[in-house]
Amino acid sequence: MTVHFIGAGPGAADLLTLRGRDILASCPVCLYAGSIVPKAMLEHCPQGARLVDTAPLSLDEIEDEYARAHAAGEDIARLHSGDLSIYSAVAEQTRRLDRLGIPWTMTPGVPAFAAVASILGQELTVPEVAQTVVLTRVSGRASSMPEGEKLAVYAATGATLAIHLAVHALDRIVSDLIPFYGENCPAAVVARASWPDEIVVRATLGTLLGKAEENPVERTALVLVGPALGARDFRESALYDPDYRRRFRS
Repeated sequence: MTVHFIGAGPGAADLLTLRGRDILASCPVCLYAGSIVPKAMLEHCPQGARLVDTAPLSLDEIEDEYARAHAAGEDIARLHSGDLSIYSAVAEQTRRLDRLGIPWTMTPGVPAFAAVASILGQELTVPEVAQTVVLTRVSGRASSMPEGEKLAVYAATGATLAIHLAVHALDRIVSDLIPFYGENCPAAVVARASWPDEIVVRATLGTLLGKAEENPVERTALVLVGPALGARDFRESALYDPDYRRRFRS
């Protein structure tokens, strides 16, 4: 028996990977985060599969589901939103699975920041403007930030910031970042990226709060900030320059 963690992607059911779809179709049990995973994905599960919405469950109760399936010899498909590599709460589950001697795998999904970039029609790294994307968040009820991981530390680099789980602190984000990026720096808030009811707010740091008030967002939103979001007059990279020598070009 194996627990298969699957990144379900940002929301749209057809952004599930082919591997994730095939694993869903092979598992008699599926645990899914019902508050942020679309029900349409469950259509890939086999008929008669045990479907468990983990949204109202504690970690202990989720562990009980793993133990029950392990005793029955039933593989589990464990659907998480976005990609498993960040803010997925997978680490605390795999630690318990290791303790129980239950094997597990991980299948990546489309991360939220990539979906948001696509919705905005935006590359987050632009030549000689920004070549770094920082994936971060701010302190919240679920967990606090380590002492050295402050927005000001990352803002000092001028990188593109992808700030997760932070729309509740938008006023603090704006006040912390303006001294580094300036009021005219491009910014955006995208909520429920790729869902039918997605909300997209494009602004500058100076106007972001006002525009966000016109389109209220409560949760599941990503904040993007950085000069790369508005870069138009930049030098093209040498990658496709006719004089650029590389092994794939004669």
